[in-house]
Order: sequence, then C-alpha cells, then structure tokens
Amino acid sequence: MNREGDQIHKNTVRRYMREMGIMAIYPGPNLSKRDLQHRIYPYLLRKLNITEPNQVWSVDITYIRMKHGWMYLFAVIDWYSRFIIDWQVDQTLEIGFVLETMKRALSLQRPHVVNSVYQP
Repeated sequence: MNREGDQIHKNTVRRYMREMGIMAIYPGPNLSKRDLQHRIYPYLLRKLNITEPNQVWSVDITYIRMKHGWMYLFAVIDWYSRFIIDWQVDQTLEIGFVLETMKRALSLQRPHVVNSVYQP
C-alpha cells in the first residue's frame, strides 16, 4: 500500500525503482564464504586448555537489522569466564569504532591471545 492506502504490486515498485536508478541496500548472501584462493592457516587454539581469565579473548563483529538500516556490534569476550570485556555499536563498518573498543579493552587487561575466529 502507498501513503494514500492504494494497493501497489511489488513488481510495480521494482520497475519504478529501476527506472529511477535506485536500489535497496542490504547485506548480500554468502558473506561468510571463504575465498578458495586464500591460504588456510592451522587453528592453533584447537587443543589449548584455557585455565584462567585473560588467557584468550575473542573478538567478533556482527550486524543488527534496524527499522531503517543496520547497526554493527563489535564485542570483546574472555573465553574462560565468558565475560564481555567491552563492546560498541556503530552505524558504519569503518574501523574506528573497532580500534576504539580494543584500546578500551586493552587498557583494562592484557590477554595472552586475541582470537578473531571460532573453530569448534
């Protein structure tokens, strides 16, 4: 429905958008698929026995769908305690908020390892 309450078919909307040269922006499919040409490195933490806090931290970034776009969440987590060391949300995927969050986390404690990939 449009603002006046009239029915509009989705194909009509698509045609109008194509004619105006506009398109929807959203994350595409298969964002997590690896490039087959990239070298595969061994996972060094697979058999590591994690016995104390701040031994291994994990970092991750994910997106959160909002009504009008996306927000991006970056988190730093201690593997031993599962404690969230620090986190931050931002509207863009620019590196600034990631670096700021890591600097804050590292000002609190220093882990032996910071891992950005989880391999069960």
